Amino acid sequence: MNVLVTGGAGFIGRWLVAKLLADKHHVWVLDNLLNGHEENLSEFISHKHFKDLIIGDYADAKIYKKFQKVRMDKCFHLAARVVVQDSLDKPMECFQNDVTGVMVLLEYLRKTHTGLVFVSSCMVYDLAKSKTKINENHPVKPASPYSAYKLAAEHIALSYHYAYQLPVTILRPFNTYGPFQKSTGEGGVISIFLRQLLEGVPLTIYGSGRQTRDFLYVQDCAEFISRAGFLKKTNGHILNAGTGVDVSVNCLAKMICTDDKQIVHKVHIHPQSEIMKLVCDQTKSKKMLGWCPQTRLDKGLAETKFWLREQLQKRMIFQKI
Repeated sequence: MNVLVTGGAGFIGRWLVAKLLADKHHVWVLDNLLNGHEENLSEFISHKHFKDLIIGDYADAKIYKKFQKVRMDKCFHLAARVVVQDSLDKPMECFQNDVTGVMVLLEYLRKTHTGLVFVSSCMVYDLAKSKTKINENHPVKPASPYSAYKLAAEHIALSYHYAYQLPVTILRPFNTYGPFQKSTGEGGVISIFLRQLLEGVPLTIYGSGRQTRDFLYVQDCAEFISRAGFLKKTNGHILNAGTGVDVSVNCLAKMICTDDKQIVHKVHIHPQSEIMKLVCDQTKSKKMLGWCPQTRLDKGLAETKFWLREQLQKRMIFQKI
């Protein structure tokens, strides 16, 4: 199929592109490179099925003129402002990108009748109770503008499914980690902790550290997104992806660093936007897609640490030249 991936130069987008190319789809990437990096796609540029990287904003209606001669079969939408803190600090700017931009994309998809796979987030959910897992019918809670914008965009996309019969699938991956994830404030807690460990600085936990997360390895996530995107029976559905096991941030830190003296706690900047318990109920995805994650957390941590160590070593060599 001809496939457009918005945000394809980003962390999850890069792995989705790899999966789509491995499955012999023809892939175009649209990315403004604010969160993504062109080098994330460098190994795919010469691939016979990689068609083009368009550097531009998906919220710009004019950008879609570049696809006038191509009949896209599917669009995987991953482009977004990915940092919750950004939505708290710059809510209007993030709204324009994450909500208004989706309207622009949907109009292009409606006119070309191109199916949409909208990659949302587990951050739209309210916290899980002590012994429950979060399924697709779990209560939602816009604890931050980020989660509110995701929910708004989900509803807008589904309205195009119901009103215009546009094929739309909504996906809510839980906390995804792995190689190519940023290890700065824009990255996930695993990549940040691993970088702090490798640089010999204390692992910093914001808040009590009792908040839990369901950590999904990025290749498992890419498999989930790709599989959900090409099944007609997923149209109009919301699907979760996670391992079904949650780990507290305190426990995660101890898995990564055995020296308790190298783990420090700091006051949470925005505790009101924190979700204290996130754990996925993957039942629906397992039944509908036959999908289950394959990577244990210890193996995923080792793979991510190995990749990150290589990146840090390359930067040190570059700085010495």
